[in-house]
Amino acid sequence: MKLWTIGTSKRSIEEFLSLLEVYRVEAIVDVRRFPRSKHRHFKQENLEASLNRSGIDYHHVTELGGYRKGGYKKYMETEEFEQGLLYVENLASSNRVAIMCAELLFSQCHRRFIADALKRRGHVVIHIIDEKRSCEHKGRTDKQKGKTLEAFLH
Repeated sequence: MKLWTIGTSKRSIEEFLSLLEVYRVEAIVDVRRFPRSKHRHFKQENLEASLNRSGIDYHHVTELGGYRKGGYKKYMETEEFEQGLLYVENLASSNRVAIMCAELLFSQCHRRFIADALKRRGHVVIHIIDEKRSCEHKGRTDKQKGKTLEAFLH
């Protein structure tokens, strides 16, 4: 299966929806543990309404949310994390899914850990940067810590 990831960052709702259209995303999986934002349009209820008006399904998957006691890598070993992955895989079996969080760059967000887990399960994960740039997730090694986005783009 192929899945995408995207960060909301400081984008306008119009820019965000346009990116989803360019990449033909049919469903958003919001993996923010607390789906709030200082940008009103990315607060859960506003985002869900905007996505639905655009024909895109919204799913808040708290099982994949960040900010976990003991760290996210440790959390990835739990049954709750596994349930979140299974939910996403099931959804992606019949929809073009993008996993969404607030950070623009996957390398600075827990989306990188989710992408690692999905890649280990045999899936292709594409990180959306903008309309013209995306990159396939290669899996992260210790040598890649601190590298810039350009190091991940091909």
